[in-house]
Amino acid sequence: MKAVVTRVLEASVTIDGNVTGRISRGFLVLLGIAPQDTEKDAVYLADRICGVRVFSDENGKMNLNLEKAGGELLVVSQFTLYADLKSRRPGFSGAAKPETAVLLYEKFMEECKNRGFHVEHGQFGADMQVASVNDGPVTLLFDTAER
Repeated sequence: MKAVVTRVLEASVTIDGNVTGRISRGFLVLLGIAPQDTEKDAVYLADRICGVRVFSDENGKMNLNLEKAGGELLVVSQFTLYADLKSRRPGFSGAAKPETAVLLYEKFMEECKNRGFHVEHGQFGADMQVASVNDGPVTLLFDTAER
């Protein structure tokens, strides 16, 4: 699994003109899933993202995790994180098939909720417009293949 995680002041996802997910302070998570990914990857990734300390403490140091910062998550499926960019037209054979990916996408969100976080999300496979106000900016790349 791959995730691009941006620390945000706010973020939202809109589908067909309707806002379907909105958060205030927290993380916008763009989540990509590969064919070889498993539930263990979803658990590991949720733990890493929810635990990373990139929110400022009272001294202005990045020392607080999502829980200590009172943050939320907006999770958006993003198969294009597995794009093959060897040619000008990307290929997406490196991404998991939808029937597999949706289960792991949902497992990741469930794991974040089980850790006590408020989780908003887009709709798997939908055409979405994602808006965010980046904070910092702080953007992190997570890849379960690189543990």
